[in-house]
Amino acid sequence: MTNKMRAAIIKKDISNITGNKRNLSAIIIVSLVMTVLLPLVFILVIHLSPVDSPDMMDFYRLMGTNLPDLENIDHDSLKSLLIFLILNNIVPLFFLLIPVMASSVMAADSFVGEKEKKTLETLLYCPLPLKDIFRSKVLAAFLLSIAVCFFSFFIMLIAVESLLFILTGKLVMLSINWLIIMFLVSPAAALISISLIVRGSSKAQTSEEAQQTSLFLIMPVILLILGQFMGVMMLNSIVFFAIGALLALIALLLFKGSFGKINYETVLK
Repeated sequence: MTNKMRAAIIKKDISNITGNKRNLSAIIIVSLVMTVLLPLVFILVIHLSPVDSPDMMDFYRLMGTNLPDLENIDHDSLKSLLIFLILNNIVPLFFLLIPVMASSVMAADSFVGEKEKKTLETLLYCPLPLKDIFRSKVLAAFLLSIAVCFFSFFIMLIAVESLLFILTGKLVMLSINWLIIMFLVSPAAALISISLIVRGSSKAQTSEEAQQTSLFLIMPVILLILGQFMGVMMLNSIVFFAIGALLALIALLLFKGSFGKINYETVLK
């Protein structure tokens, strides 16, 4: 019975979020711009730019210290290598922004939406403990944000590989970074974001107020992306895995313990 009630809350929240066409379309459009349009632009710029231009040379040097010397690599190989590095070292970080951004919209509406629709009191009358209600709402937002993330990934993969085949007649191999990002880092980032935002939404009066927490989560990801572009910190698969493991630990601790101090009086304020 308890599991059925949890499933009912998850199903209702998913239905509410997908029923808000404006928010859902905004999330999908922003996600596709970041993960599909930007990689396509990167590929076109690299493919069409002269390889002996100063900007191209400087960018190549920024991408890492273990790369072949420019004197020992031909033009086509240089462009292929740059595209490979962009797709496997920089673009994956965009998939850290997607779950945080998507979950900030979805999770912020969890309790605030119930307050605005005057359905919060009815929800709290159900025989589930308040902690289980919270966790059901977290899981609903988590499932949807990860669905958006994987949807964006498959669209990106089709678009990028199609463009590369048209331009070069070749496909690019994705590195193990993508497995780590999609199955460890992104889910952990989404769970952290959702846990914090749902907790904040229980005390917030508006969705905008509840979404403010996501700003503090997005900034470190933006700094990581800038670090990759500027050559300050090039992340390899080991670093990606270490970040993912740390985020997963934080996510589990938050999911299990972040709702301990919330009570009915706090939620109903």
